[in-house]
Amino acid sequence: MDPTGLDLSPLAAAFVFGLLGGAHCIGMCGGIMSALTFAVPPSMRHPARLTGLLLGYNFGRIASYMTAGALVATLGTLVAITPTTRLILQGLAAVMLILMALYIANWWKGLLRVEAIGRRLWRHLEPVGRRLMPVVKVPQAVALGAVWGWLPCGLVYSMLAWSLAVADPLHGAALMGAFGLGTLPALLATGLAARQLGTLIRHPATRTLAALSIIVFALWQLWLLLPSHAHA
Repeated sequence: MDPTGLDLSPLAAAFVFGLLGGAHCIGMCGGIMSALTFAVPPSMRHPARLTGLLLGYNFGRIASYMTAGALVATLGTLVAITPTTRLILQGLAAVMLILMALYIANWWKGLLRVEAIGRRLWRHLEPVGRRLMPVVKVPQAVALGAVWGWLPCGLVYSMLAWSLAVADPLHGAALMGAFGLGTLPALLATGLAARQLGTLIRHPATRTLAALSIIVFALWQLWLLLPSHAHA
């Protein structure tokens, strides 16, 4: 099922949303990536090893996103048992995308309240991540990335609302995987200290364009959920 009601592939859309959310990813996780990079002993900090570790972190992070997407989508199968509840979930997904856009553009920070939902879980996971540092091997990086993937994040929670509307575990996992891959360029650029790209992504004009694009997409989704379109 396509939760957007559009011909556009939901996986492609999720990937684009990850790209558009790059500014937020750099702001929230860029510091983590830089810290992990500098935690590697100087004698081992050559490009090939750093690239492997950065890919390991992100592989683990995206794997956690996919796990969360599958779990939330499974819940969706229990909730979306009627056409009405399915429409409600799709509407919720669209609203969460709009909130995500406002968050990315720094117009409204209401999603910070949503992030509070995951803080209790994160208090238990953070010590596990600390025990994995300093990271010098790729398996360590993957494990730490898997922990990092559960860091409370309004952007991720917005996409999980979309996974809930999908109401299919495999599709929910794929959706979150595509989103995670979309966030990859920004975080890899931060980890590898690509300053020019980071500056471009953080620029207010870039954030505004990203937010407006997501809002237009979400409003289109809501429009297609209206009775005159939902039964077309």
